[in-house]
Amino acid sequence: MFVNGALQPARRHTTVHDRWTGEPVGSVPRDSAEEAAAAVAALAAGRRAMTPQQRSAVLARAADLLTARTEEFSTLITAESGVCRKETLREVARAAANLRVAAAEAERIRGESIPLPDGTRLAVTLPEPVGVVLGITPFNRPLNQVVVKAAPALAAGCPLLLKPSEKTPLTALAFAELLVEAGCAKDMLAVVTGEPGELGPLLAAHPDVAMVTFTGSVATGHTVAAQAAGKRQLLELGGNDPLFVLPDADLERAARLAADGACATAGQSCRGIKRVFVWEEVADEFTVLLERAVTVKRVGDPRRDDTDLGPLVSEEAARVVERRIARAVEDGARLVTGGERDGALVRPAVLDRVPADTELVTEETFGPVAPVIRVRDADEAVRQSNSTAYGLQAGVLTRDSARFWDIAARLRVGAVNLGEGPHFDSPHIPFGGVKASGVGREGIRYSIAEMTVTKTVTLPGPYPTG
Repeated sequence: MFVNGALQPARRHTTVHDRWTGEPVGSVPRDSAEEAAAAVAALAAGRRAMTPQQRSAVLARAADLLTARTEEFSTLITAESGVCRKETLREVARAAANLRVAAAEAERIRGESIPLPDGTRLAVTLPEPVGVVLGITPFNRPLNQVVVKAAPALAAGCPLLLKPSEKTPLTALAFAELLVEAGCAKDMLAVVTGEPGELGPLLAAHPDVAMVTFTGSVATGHTVAAQAAGKRQLLELGGNDPLFVLPDADLERAARLAADGACATAGQSCRGIKRVFVWEEVADEFTVLLERAVTVKRVGDPRRDDTDLGPLVSEEAARVVERRIARAVEDGARLVTGGERDGALVRPAVLDRVPADTELVTEETFGPVAPVIRVRDADEAVRQSNSTAYGLQAGVLTRDSARFWDIAARLRVGAVNLGEGPHFDSPHIPFGGVKASGVGREGIRYSIAEMTVTKTVTLPGPYPTG
């Protein structure tokens, strides 16, 4: 495990392989329950006295170091996740931006003073760190998913225990070393690696863990939530995000947005486009444009500068996508292009006339698929969009503001973007969903709020009441 600023000797190891070549990239400890418990104990016993200014300086320095090592981190992410170089370069930039925002927000954590109406006392609220935060992260963005948990925790003054995905642990360990180099107190950070079934339940239920922040599947999230009962929780559990294409939309831009949103990270993104609701009168034209936008995407070696989509995280994951595409065709959809599988590679697919009740679109499909669902009007589109268990983000393409606000008001999601896809994001705004998509909000300032508790102190008066 990584504790006290360094990787400790381990009895067991797991080899991480390159998703494209199959060659070993490195090995990480396969920590036992006892080792994980020791990491929690080390964090809980630490003595931390970093001021907000010091925490801000560490985060700003980490952003600078990360930017200087963009190539190194991009190469590592591509190797262990299979995400293409174009996207991993952007991921490093996003992670650095999150660190810089966290550096600014670390100095803005404030309480308030509340004079009681009768003037007898003054109440002062003091935001304090919640305690040890456990961050459990997925495979699809192995750097930024770590940063969006680590940066607000450190900004809030919380010691952090990271449990990265067993599929992509190397980037998390490299980032932990970078944080220590940036000046993070060694007793503020630990990383454990290994199988989630061995470590997850123990860590989530550990009495010294005060909060769990988790990104992953609904099923795993519910297991974590049950283990963490009674603790503060921030859960981001995926999505089935829709894009709405109304008749007055710019169809060429809509097709590009749909193609990019469905194919980003080879379709392995919770906020990626999973359903495209298109008004019937423009569906024929739009589908032709979408096919054109998807077929120009290059699939293959993720290390090449001109590759748009690399392999999925595993051949098993690719088989799930292949099976759901075939089932959608059996249920009446028309496969316009793509969908062929070669090992873990899936050529991006466009399907038209997709039934709203086929598994491809009722479940979160983690693959490069753009399913077009034709609708008559806003009522049908909203009803079908709300019919799944998820409610993360949505995008609406229209020039009519009244129609947009009508749709936005009726969607059961955490965010609605006008003129953008559901995959739009910014470190300055809240991110999270409703229904099965999660609990709480990420986004740096909002995560910091989740990671602090309010202590109220009252002082005797008299105080002027104005």
